[in-house]
Amino acid sequence: MNTFIHDGLSFVEVPREAMGAIQDGDVALAAKILGLDLPGYYTTARPKRQFGRRYHQLADTPGDAHWVTRLVVSDVDSVVGHAGWHGAPDAEGTAELAYTTVREHRRKGYATRMLAGLLAWAASEPSVVTVRATIAPDNAASLATAAKFGFAQVGEQIDPEDGVELIFERAAR
Repeated sequence: MNTFIHDGLSFVEVPREAMGAIQDGDVALAAKILGLDLPGYYTTARPKRQFGRRYHQLADTPGDAHWVTRLVVSDVDSVVGHAGWHGAPDAEGTAELAYTTVREHRRKGYATRMLAGLLAWAASEPSVVTVRATIAPDNAASLATAAKFGFAQVGEQIDPEDGVELIFERAAR
């Protein structure tokens, strides 16, 4: 498995088989494949849907495996969330990021460290010109985190699953 490390966090690539196991609610199998203990959060509907989406995406575009959702492991070997990209950058070089901190690890600075790691990753990838984040207007914590890193609002959209989202972008470097 490919791992990217930044600021004491390991961004661990999730094999498609483990994504399928999470989607199916078989966290024990996913944990075995990954060699990591997964928090109970990964048995809930949202991560099952998110990893299921990526599982199906990789069937169509296996080259996205480098980019999509990775588990984030802290320097004390605990899965604190997941982070990555919706896929490879588009033709204009825009890559959309996403990150989630598991509830029991929130308010400990992990979201800031995850976002910093994703931005470092983007800066190291010549194909990424612009980094995009979409955030619900009522998600004050994510809005504040994005502001710390110079994201500027460029629009809004309606996501079929999440409703209204504000669109933010910044240069990759």
